[in-house]
Amino acid sequence: MRLYKKLLAKIGLYFIISAIILFLTCIYTAWSLPRDLVLVEGEEYIYNVQSVFPVKLNFDKEETVQLGRNQVKPKRKLQFSNSVLLKTLNKGSANLEIKLFGVIPLKLVKVNVVPNNKVVACGNTVGVKLKLDGILVIGMGEVEAAGGYRVSPIKDTGIKPGDFILQVNRKIVNDISSLIEEINASEGKEMHLRYRSGDSFHDVQINPVKSIDDNNYHIGLWVRDNTAGIGTLTFYDPETTYFGALGHGITDMDTGILIPVKWGEIIESNILAIKKGENGVPGELKGIFAEDGDKLGSVTVNSSYGIYGQLYGSAISEVPGKTYPIAVRSQIREGPATIIANIMGREVEEYSIEIQKVSMKSVKGSKGMVIKITDERLLEATGGIVQGMSGSPIVQDGRIVGAVTHVLVNDPSRGYGIFIESMIKEMYENSIVQNIKANAS
Repeated sequence: MRLYKKLLAKIGLYFIISAIILFLTCIYTAWSLPRDLVLVEGEEYIYNVQSVFPVKLNFDKEETVQLGRNQVKPKRKLQFSNSVLLKTLNKGSANLEIKLFGVIPLKLVKVNVVPNNKVVACGNTVGVKLKLDGILVIGMGEVEAAGGYRVSPIKDTGIKPGDFILQVNRKIVNDISSLIEEINASEGKEMHLRYRSGDSFHDVQINPVKSIDDNNYHIGLWVRDNTAGIGTLTFYDPETTYFGALGHGITDMDTGILIPVKWGEIIESNILAIKKGENGVPGELKGIFAEDGDKLGSVTVNSSYGIYGQLYGSAISEVPGKTYPIAVRSQIREGPATIIANIMGREVEEYSIEIQKVSMKSVKGSKGMVIKITDERLLEATGGIVQGMSGSPIVQDGRIVGAVTHVLVNDPSRGYGIFIESMIKEMYENSIVQNIKANAS
């Protein structure tokens, strides 16, 4: 009887250990697989699925991408890496369902197939002007009224920094001057205000107060309706003239929010001076919009992956660059590469770097690679990566692989780069938005 109980205990322990191993395998396999893949139309890719157990893969749209081998099985015991071939047929998106033993769901991977178009890598700095989609609240204050007392008309309305004023007295206001006109026209009477906070809309009533400082009516808000700065044009598609720049979004300096764009433009710029980067102190390219420069293109999208729009036809000859095929992250390796940058005047040059780390798991965000400047010319001139270089194209093995995005403040020779696949995907997805805005204007 005792031996029987021991046997049962051993069997139970065996099943518990097996269940734990299976559970941990599921977690590890799911964790090791990315949530999104971006692939190029008409190419083949080999990916490794980390699993000691048989894994079955299925696409829901085989007209977009197909598996070279449908069943992934380990070739020998304790083999943790199994290769699978993906063949892209047409642009579009498909879902890749991955199941352990063909039964247990592990992960659903979204695969985006982008057109196999070569792009022109630019690297020239441009001036960026953006008109905000709404009037951004950046601060709140008090109004000094007659009698010397101070009052905050906006208090208790729910409006806060980061919200957008959209309407006054049921009228759409697109700029600060229109907002001021409506406030003064109220002559202190109660007025209606509609604002957007995140994705929600709110309506409030407010009584402007006459200020003894300027004899005008105020509601106690500091606001902004536009922004401008210097950045780097990363690439454009010669077939469509759609472009991508910066590699990261433009955020408001006071509120930190990603600025929604009503319309914008990129303009030729000149770099006049360089503030060299040092440990703990980021450097900066000091530039101006070129007085004799041309308007290069329209900006319609500001996303966390950069700004996007379309070049004007007359600007193509003004934008320097060389045509490159694009690389997806599985084709990027740790090792030597170059960046294309404009650090003085309008001259664009190529500088040597080293790609130190490639994040194979995540395609999201603007920090897919860690890079280090190795070119002595650039280190001597700038100290490494400085503000204004964001968007400088990264080239490796004859392909454009990404763009510079951020500097490591404590080591200006090192920084981050975004995968070019993320920018290309964003550009094609937002080309629909661009067309909608162009047709509506």
